[in-house]
Amino acid sequence: NAGDSRAIIIRNGEIIPMTREFTPETERQRLQFLGFLKPELLGNDFTHLEFPRRIQHKELGKRMLYRDHNMTGWAYKIIQENDLKFPLIYGEGKKARVMATIGVTRGLGDHDLKVYNSSIHIKPFLSCFPEVRVYDLTQYKHQPDDVMVMGTDGLWDVVNDQEVADIVSTVLLDYKPNHPSRFTKVAQELVCRSRGVMKERGWRMANEKLGSGDDISVFVIPLSGKRSCT
Repeated sequence: NAGDSRAIIIRNGEIIPMTREFTPETERQRLQFLGFLKPELLGNDFTHLEFPRRIQHKELGKRMLYRDHNMTGWAYKIIQENDLKFPLIYGEGKKARVMATIGVTRGLGDHDLKVYNSSIHIKPFLSCFPEVRVYDLTQYKHQPDDVMVMGTDGLWDVVNDQEVADIVSTVLLDYKPNHPSRFTKVAQELVCRSRGVMKERGWRMANEKLGSGDDISVFVIPLSGKRSCT
C-alpha cells in the first residue's frame, strides 16, 4: 500500500487490518526529518517544525508548544522569526496537508506538483515505496464467507472496519456460497452505503450522517477456493 486506500481481511468474523494510511500525520516524523536535513527543500516559506496553530507576529518571544522530528510529544519553545513561516505539516485528520497542498505522503506520480503560486516542489517529500504485508493463504482453512475488502478512502472516510464487516456478513447471508455474484453484490452494497442517497442537505447515509463525497472503489476478494496459494 502506498496511499490512503486500505484493506482488511474478514476471517471467521475476525477483522485483520492489512494496511495503514500514509498521511501527513502518520508520517510526520519522516517528513520533518527530511525538512530538517535539507532545509533548502522548504524554500523561504515553510518551517519543518509543527505547532498546534498558526503563529502570529505578536507572539514573537513568547512560549509555544511545538514538535520536531525527534519528538513523539510536545514541548515548549520561545517563538522566533523563523517560526512564523507556514508549517510543513498543517491541519488535523483528513484536513492535514503537506505544504498546504496534498493529503497523502506515499504514491506514484506527482513529479511536477508544486506549492500553489510557488516554485517549491513537493515531490521530494512524497515516497513511492509501498508498505508490503504478506498474508499466507495456506496457513488457514478459510470459510466461504472469508474475504479481503480493498477500498479507496471514499469508503473508509465514512465507515469503519466493523461497519464494513457487518455489511459484508449481512449481504453474504442473502446468497448461497456458490452464487456467482455474491461478492460483487457485497462491493456494490459497500459503495451504495457509503455514498448514501441525495437529500435536501446533500448525500446522506442511512444513519443521516454525511455520505462520502470522494471517489469510492471497492474490491471484495474471496479467500477460500479449490487452489491454495499465497
